[in-house]
Amino acid sequence: MWLGFPSHADLWREDLDLAQDEVAALARALAGPGEERVRLMVCGDEAEAAARKRLDGVAGVEIVRALFGDIWLRDTGPIFRGDGQAAGFRFNGWGGKYELEGDDQVAAQIAAASGAPLLANDFVLEGGAIDHDGLGTVLTTAQCLLNPNRNPGWTREAAEAALAESLGARKVLWLGDGLRNDHTDGHVDNLARFVAPGVVVCPIAWGKADPNAPLYDQTARDLAAMTDARGGQLQVMRLPSPGWIDGDGGPAPASHMNFIIANEAVIVPLYDDGRAGAFAIDAVQSLFPERKAIGLPSTAILTGGGSFHCITQQEPA
Repeated sequence: MWLGFPSHADLWREDLDLAQDEVAALARALAGPGEERVRLMVCGDEAEAAARKRLDGVAGVEIVRALFGDIWLRDTGPIFRGDGQAAGFRFNGWGGKYELEGDDQVAAQIAAASGAPLLANDFVLEGGAIDHDGLGTVLTTAQCLLNPNRNPGWTREAAEAALAESLGARKVLWLGDGLRNDHTDGHVDNLARFVAPGVVVCPIAWGKADPNAPLYDQTARDLAAMTDARGGQLQVMRLPSPGWIDGDGGPAPASHMNFIIANEAVIVPLYDDGRAGAFAIDAVQSLFPERKAIGLPSTAILTGGGSFHCITQQEPA
């Protein structure tokens, strides 16, 4: 599991130390109960020292020096294919919002370090914009994938053809919008995820002030009407939302859907509401009975705009 370590004080400011603590805790959980080999990417001497202070001697965690702008490896890193190649895509800072030095080189660095040939694709795609079932069904949102700030002029047909060629997608399932105030323009990994072939999970609102309550219910209805690449009706499960979590000038795009699936664990991001988090962990445990559901704080990481799924990228062993 590749994992980004907060390395730039000018980006994280007062949240840097706590974000580093949260990422270090995630690394320990991935390497421990999760039974993953963790490759922690750090940028610069100070970041490497901070990572070693927290993780030196932790079995299964390797610290890797690299050049990157920020830690969102799900979006900047490659997607490993079943044929052993690493699919890389153009990255433009989520539609030009946050263009940082080195982010467009992350895919090549990870592919080289892994020894996988890099299959470069000449279109913009972030890994958090799609989710897949491993059998050819891809889930996405039109808000992100068809946004003209990514690939101007793209239609659904053009996007589906690109995903078929680059990732072997046999069917693309289209949702509408993503969470409010999500600077990624509605990444699907905050909204809906496959937990098994034919089984999709999406949030259910928590609390009266949940800012995304209508979206969650509409998403569940839309998914229930869909079939996957094998022709089977989707089974839709619901996972408690964190509810309203304060962000800059409104609700933050906090989501328990941003869990990361490890070999032996599923690690769930937790925010301010302890009861919502406890219910989410129980729900995840029921969805993954063969793995251990673990909840870890992600409040500082969220200030950067994402959570655990956003800062990781899995590499097949």
